[in-house]
Amino acid sequence: MNLFVKLCCSTFYIKSILLPILCIAICTGKAEDRVKIKDQFMPLPDNSVHLNGYFENYIQNSITHWNLGVVPYSALVEKFRTGRSFFAQGEMWGKAVRSGCMFYAYTQNPELKKTLKATVSDLLTTKRANGSISCSEIAKQPDGPGGDLWERKYVLLGLDQYYMQVEKDPAVLKAMIDQADCMVTQIGPSPKIRIIDQGWSPNHIESSTVLEPIMRLYKLTGYKRYLDFARYIVEIEGGAKGFNIIEDAYNNVVPEKIGGVYPKAYEMMSLFEGLVEYYRVTGNEHWKQSFMNLYHNIIANEITIIGNGGGDQPYHPAVAGEGWDNTAFEQTNPDIKRMMETCVGVTWMKLCSQILRLTGDPSTVDMIEKYAYNGLIGAMKPSGDGFSYVNLLNGVKTNPEGWGGMVEGVYVTCCNLNGPMGLAYLPYIAVMNSASGPVINLYNAGSATALTAGKKNVRLDISTEYPLSGDVVVSVTPKNPEKFTIRLRIPEWSKSTVLKVNGEAVSVVPGNYAAIARKWSAGDKITLSLDMRCRVINSLRGSNRAGDNFQAVVRGPIVLAREENTDKNFNQPVTIQSKDGYVEAVSETSNTLNNKLLVKIPTNDGFIRMVDYGSVDSWSGKRVFTWLPMGK
Repeated sequence: MNLFVKLCCSTFYIKSILLPILCIAICTGKAEDRVKIKDQFMPLPDNSVHLNGYFENYIQNSITHWNLGVVPYSALVEKFRTGRSFFAQGEMWGKAVRSGCMFYAYTQNPELKKTLKATVSDLLTTKRANGSISCSEIAKQPDGPGGDLWERKYVLLGLDQYYMQVEKDPAVLKAMIDQADCMVTQIGPSPKIRIIDQGWSPNHIESSTVLEPIMRLYKLTGYKRYLDFARYIVEIEGGAKGFNIIEDAYNNVVPEKIGGVYPKAYEMMSLFEGLVEYYRVTGNEHWKQSFMNLYHNIIANEITIIGNGGGDQPYHPAVAGEGWDNTAFEQTNPDIKRMMETCVGVTWMKLCSQILRLTGDPSTVDMIEKYAYNGLIGAMKPSGDGFSYVNLLNGVKTNPEGWGGMVEGVYVTCCNLNGPMGLAYLPYIAVMNSASGPVINLYNAGSATALTAGKKNVRLDISTEYPLSGDVVVSVTPKNPEKFTIRLRIPEWSKSTVLKVNGEAVSVVPGNYAAIARKWSAGDKITLSLDMRCRVINSLRGSNRAGDNFQAVVRGPIVLAREENTDKNFNQPVTIQSKDGYVEAVSETSNTLNNKLLVKIPTNDGFIRMVDYGSVDSWSGKRVFTWLPMGK
């Protein structure tokens, strides 16, 4: 046997040279060729969107003080060598890296890339002999009570995000393949271990959420075994032990009754994110109907005034505010102590983003905007180094206590890991593309380089103080004059909107996109004036229960609140003066607490001061009242 043959047959050659080459070959294939259903809207390439002002301040605060500040990357990797300290702790690494990778795609921050590269390299050294990256020893795999599959899911998601948005390292792709192959070997129909027998929750809903990264890896590699594994999860097991939650959604079962005693909101939506990916590949309309039914039922039954959902009363007190609980109706229930987990809100954003891309439905952006400006920002520490675990609408709004623990002196929870992911999604959603041209979804100030119908670059500069003001100016600069369409989302709440192009009025419909098809030239300007009148919202629960009467006030996308910091009567009943649902409010500029918005609201007893819910600092224990008890 000559030297070349010996080299080719060596384990070193196969593992270190041949497989990476094969991995590179796999990834040069087109993932879009493996999907039957094409998206209506597409994200712009990395570093194409640059925000400034409102959202950007929160994004940079999180990057600096969380992702590059206190995240203990080395200690999180060590769990894969020494084992977890409590169930599912292995999820933490993937979540931290996932948001970091999206932030890097947005900022191209070299320090962030260096940090991510180092921790990914460190993680790859923990791979076990069977190919798994797991906190459980091989002899104990798959480890149901420990949360092994849930942890391995987040390893896959973290590695996938790194591979797609930071560096296409073949060693990373090989690690993903090895991880997935280990799962496929261990999990499946008898005599393998059934996926619904794995997990820590009563119905093991969390284990089937590996569907999303498995589908991502299938699109990346084209390996049929991954599609077969996805088919097993969806079509054989149905997502939970004792419950086919995919069919429940298809049959329009309301969210709080899906999955029996454990309608865990975060995990349920994680599974349906994977179902969207499965639909893209299979084209089976049954699956689309299932996730679209869930989407609409979540809006109707669960989403609160600040854009999040889930609670502990009255239906599911044992789920600690993390389960669906008919929360749209129960959000003024005074017995609620925990509600609206940050993980739920961020995963709701992600599911909405999937449906937005797939369908172009503008209601998804209305949902994202509502949560981003209120629930997400309202859960973030002013110091940037974490997020509240749950939020209250009336009371101390922030509460960091929940699943998690100390890691190298840092209190790490699922929610302060997921919160940055919500922020990282905002540039991804703000401006997108369609086949006919750019799509403007969010009106944060900034710039974007999108594509025309002819695939040429067009620069969009957005000047605004939104959401403090409803006035938006978009400067359009194509390289050469060209006919294409620019879509602008007209929020559902903006009932009186004025849209003009170069001074000429364009008709709009609230809750839809205004599609402006014309020949665009450098210097063209779009002006948009949104209806920022304060609106009074009545409690849904109060309409069905005598004596439960609350009102809230919303200005544009911003939910207002009374806070204990500045108003000693913050929790007292009031009668708001309104006409046809609108309030003649007076904006104020003087503000000693750095709230973004300060508004005087007329009542029968004079004016009260209200501020934006999102920027209220409740971390010192001060209370807030978002739903105001109505005076007699």
